[in-house]
Amino acid sequence: MKFAFKRSPSPVAYCAMHIKTGTRYESRNQGGLAHFTEHLLFKGTETRSAGTVNSYIERLGGELNAYTTKEETVIHATVLKEDLRKAIGLLMDIAFRCIFPEKEIEKERGVILEEISSYRDSPSEQIYDDFEEAVFEGTPLSMPVLGKSKYLKKLDRETVWRYYRERFRSENMSFTAVADIEESRAVEMVSKALAQYSPEGGNCLKYGTEHDCGTPDRYLLPLNPPFSRTVQRHSHQAHCILGARACSAYDSRRIPLSLLINILGGPVANSRLNLTLRERYGLVYSADASYSLYSDAGIAAIYFGCEKTNVSRCLELIDKELRTLRETPLSPRALNSAKKQLLGQMAIASDNGEAQVLSMGKSLMTYGRVISNAETADLICGITAEDLRCTAAEVFNPENMSRLLYI
Repeated sequence: MKFAFKRSPSPVAYCAMHIKTGTRYESRNQGGLAHFTEHLLFKGTETRSAGTVNSYIERLGGELNAYTTKEETVIHATVLKEDLRKAIGLLMDIAFRCIFPEKEIEKERGVILEEISSYRDSPSEQIYDDFEEAVFEGTPLSMPVLGKSKYLKKLDRETVWRYYRERFRSENMSFTAVADIEESRAVEMVSKALAQYSPEGGNCLKYGTEHDCGTPDRYLLPLNPPFSRTVQRHSHQAHCILGARACSAYDSRRIPLSLLINILGGPVANSRLNLTLRERYGLVYSADASYSLYSDAGIAAIYFGCEKTNVSRCLELIDKELRTLRETPLSPRALNSAKKQLLGQMAIASDNGEAQVLSMGKSLMTYGRVISNAETADLICGITAEDLRCTAAEVFNPENMSRLLYI
């Protein structure tokens, strides 16, 4: 198990367990198994009932939570620093000693089926899953994290148990902590808990260093041809996504692409899409650009929702913005402004302890080490206007772009 720690002058402590498991590790016809397993992690261990697991941290005034992505499951806790040892013990207990009671499996199955149904009622969210499923069709990345009802209804305790024993192993895990304690004390806490709960014992704890880059799971995913699809949803508003396959988490071009996405449609009012589609023409309530990256691929996508009569005009304006980015390098002033904005967003996000511990775990899981904000900042500062133009020309090449429209 890889480990990383950061000292923070706060009375609140954070810890997280990242497990290399998720949608892409599910077998055929098991869509949703990783997410289902995550829900069941809180339904009891060998020594704690479901009620105890769920209330243990809350009685300390803290929080316990978890989430699943296509490549990992994360369990994390927030407590006062004097209760960090208890939080670490609980996360280890959940990670290694769950029992998955049959009655809890049936109960939670119903909960997730309702979650899937409610998700379908939100086209602005559902369209992302449908788009990614089409882009990655025929690959392990195509299945939505929630899975599909037809598969979820067939999952039984034996399947969940087998998956848990296979994936929830110390070699697949990273543990991170952020707290105002000595690092040696944090190491002692995690080592003792690992020795108590893990079948492999506490000696398997090791620091993620810059020389330990891990062995990433790499796959050769087929590159599917671009598509243009229209789905009749009979909703008041039209929803549209257009985008393309992009570089992976191990590609150096991910840094200029991240900056490019932030310029185009990041979570800021001055993004190009927001200024054009909303502020200048009043065609949309929101327009976003996003970049999802995985071990071996990524997706760069643009989303907007508008009146059905405005879809063509929105697409024309987006095409114009993309063409400008492909053909015209940013001025030195615009480039420096874009860099400063992204660096500021990073600094503000990293000021949150929970964000820090989750980011550290993601970095440790992906790269085998924690990549510091300073290192990322240096990479951002080194981006040139031509880097951005070339990235835009490659990723947003019209011949490679796909489109999904709900109307």
